[in-house]
Amino acid sequence: MILQVNDIRYFVEVKGRGVPLVFLHGFTGDTTTWSRITDRLSATYQCISVDLVGHGRTDSPQDVRRYTMDQVSEDLCCILDELGIKEAFLIGYSMGGRTALYFSLKYPHKVKSLLLESASPGLKTDEERADRRKKDQELAERIEREGMERFVDFWQEIPLFASQKRLSDTERSEIRNQRLNQSVTGLSNSLRGMGTGAQDSLWHKLDDLSIPVHLLVGELDEKFVRIAENMKKRHPEFEIVTFSNTGHAIHVEEPRKFGTIIEDLLLTT
Repeated sequence: MILQVNDIRYFVEVKGRGVPLVFLHGFTGDTTTWSRITDRLSATYQCISVDLVGHGRTDSPQDVRRYTMDQVSEDLCCILDELGIKEAFLIGYSMGGRTALYFSLKYPHKVKSLLLESASPGLKTDEERADRRKKDQELAERIEREGMERFVDFWQEIPLFASQKRLSDTERSEIRNQRLNQSVTGLSNSLRGMGTGAQDSLWHKLDDLSIPVHLLVGELDEKFVRIAENMKKRHPEFEIVTFSNTGHAIHVEEPRKFGTIIEDLLLTT
């Protein structure tokens, strides 16, 4: 369905009935990246997947100010209100995980539990953020200069996704085609407005979370394993769930195992 939220048309997919689960995809993703998970969980839960601004079938505005974490979190709150959802479980992957964390801190009364897959609270120092903003700006300009196909050729080969080379040709083709369907403007502005460098650091706010938080990481994704461990040091009640022999995109590489773990975590919350 298309929902008009403030000045943006958002694509939202709703499957099933029951306790609401909200799924937020990563950079270059959309609602289809969750399909294998939501098809399974919708037998028991109401699964709500959202194309974040600049992605999928949601609008890709020219104004980069429409892509900030604060603005997108406000949009998500309006979407939940439009759907009549007072409280939900949030499941976010990578960029979507950062968004889910920001949303949970801004609207804690809306979140029953937070499941973060390969996500971070951002970068800790001003110097790190400034360096990342420069790199994100360079990547955004590269997308605008070279176009989507050349960007996807580059993006699918970065070390973060090395473990996805073990997927079948069909699965890898599906991922590639989904990325190719994205918008040059949407991805470029998403990097500028919602990239890790643009986002305020949330490390010092982790103590504000009083809801259950589960950190899902693939053991091959060493960077995000370390991030999860540091988050737990900051907030010992956070739970880390490690998927063996798996990389960054757990729900893509191990959808059955991911769905099973999600069900187990929801039952214990």
